[in-house]
Amino acid sequence: MNASIAPGQLQPAPAAALRHATHVVENQAAPAAGFNAFDGDVVLKAALLRDAPWAARCASALGQLAGDAEVQELARLANKHVPELKTHDRYGSRIDWVDFHPAWHALMELAWKHEVHSLAWNAKGPHPHVARAVQSYLWNQVEHGVGCPTGMAYASYAGFQHEPALKIWADKVRGTGYEFSRREVAHKPAVVIGYAMTEKQGGSDLRQTQTTAAFSQSADYHGATAHWYELTGHKWFCSVPQSDGFFTLAKVQGGVTCFFLPRTLPDGSFNRFFIQRLKDKAGNRSNASSEIELAGTLAIRVGPEGGGIREILSHAHLTRLDFAVGSAGLMRQALTLALNHNGTRHGFGTPLAQQPMQANVLADMAVEVEAATLLALRVARATDAIGADAVETAFARVATPMAKFFNCSRAPAVAYEALQCHGGNGFVEENPMARIYREAPLNSVWEGTANMMCMDVRRAMRKDVSCRDALFADFASVAGQHPGFDGFVRHLPALRQGARGRDRRARAGDGKLRRPFDRLRANGLGRAAQGERPRLKVLSPARSALRPPRSPSHRAPPAW
Repeated sequence: MNASIAPGQLQPAPAAALRHATHVVENQAAPAAGFNAFDGDVVLKAALLRDAPWAARCASALGQLAGDAEVQELARLANKHVPELKTHDRYGSRIDWVDFHPAWHALMELAWKHEVHSLAWNAKGPHPHVARAVQSYLWNQVEHGVGCPTGMAYASYAGFQHEPALKIWADKVRGTGYEFSRREVAHKPAVVIGYAMTEKQGGSDLRQTQTTAAFSQSADYHGATAHWYELTGHKWFCSVPQSDGFFTLAKVQGGVTCFFLPRTLPDGSFNRFFIQRLKDKAGNRSNASSEIELAGTLAIRVGPEGGGIREILSHAHLTRLDFAVGSAGLMRQALTLALNHNGTRHGFGTPLAQQPMQANVLADMAVEVEAATLLALRVARATDAIGADAVETAFARVATPMAKFFNCSRAPAVAYEALQCHGGNGFVEENPMARIYREAPLNSVWEGTANMMCMDVRRAMRKDVSCRDALFADFASVAGQHPGFDGFVRHLPALRQGARGRDRRARAGDGKLRRPFDRLRANGLGRAAQGERPRLKVLSPARSALRPPRSPSHRAPPAW
């Protein structure tokens, strides 16, 4: 043990430069950066150029941000450094404010600058809702938390339009200069809007609202008469509590009524708006969601007393559309990351994307994403015709909850497959796939869960025959082009009739109504896809080997 070692037995010491060099990294995927998410998206670009070519420059500018490494880093930082509630300042004064990492404000500034929230209302050409949907689709490939305030600001314009006292808010919500401050609305270049509807005991059942409102006074508010009420109650889920103003519901003598609540009052004082806590959410980490108390809080009545549910539903169409669009955008980002990873990382001697089984997985995802994208844009196109075209109005009534249900339900499955394409590399926080995976289920529970959407479709079919007729007319417009599609459509009337009579069949009925619609969109057919058939060109070799997709949404139709 202690014997001396002969000089010949000694090994030479490694060179100093090599002592800690254990290996060279040769087979990691290239970063998914340096691309334009609009210019490189064949399906999206073709759809926009068909309906709203005037918006192509806006979309290209935002698409460049989605593929920019510095912007992607902002998204990572905003989700790593989550919002922090500040109930009091250092002197003990109640402030009820939220602190954010600078990355959040940088992202908000970019979103407002590129009119993600307002392009539909600032449009310079036809099909403004299609143009705005493309901006939202692209933004959901940048950062998802900011997609909440942009979507709410987009929908809020519908509530401001018809209330004279809120005209100033209608003007400001179209602004493009984001400002994080508590200045009164008249002094801000643009505003951020939140919604506070949900209560502990009710959830989606807004008729169970327990917050109460008592009339206070009628007074001039920025040149028009506003009817002010004092609100008392607790809201279980208030999105974006740092917003400049909020739509909410409260009961006036038992009738659920809609109100708009400014955070800062005309005299510059702060309204009585008490943030109790921020929600610790599974995803959507960059965005603050909260519980709030209202106690003597001043709010302006919107619409008649007792008409709150009807009033708020006029906004819900736009938020539901935005969730269908946003989920499609999230799916596209997941596909982009999967294609990049599998195209630049090798396994078993070839790029992963060239492995036959993996090529089929990527092709299945591409089909799903294309279908979701075109479906969302088809509903946006119908939204552009609401009030001007009776058939399209009826179509939008039934297709919007259908698209919200199906796109939001498919997003988690696509995110899961994309995560599988990355393996363990996708399950670490440095990779945006981890954030997408957590984010994917959220849109399905905001603004009504899957069952709520299916009940809404069933209700529309039962109450208004024109909704059914409009939907089936859209299917009939492409009859005879594919026997599988025609077979689905032939079975739908019986299924629809069964769903009308039994509530428990509503979900299956909505899903199968959506399936031919999905295939119609995926094949570039129907009114929304006139002209050259758009395709994803990123997977043309894989398509030749495409086998029937394994997901439940694409199973063969049952025999009735």
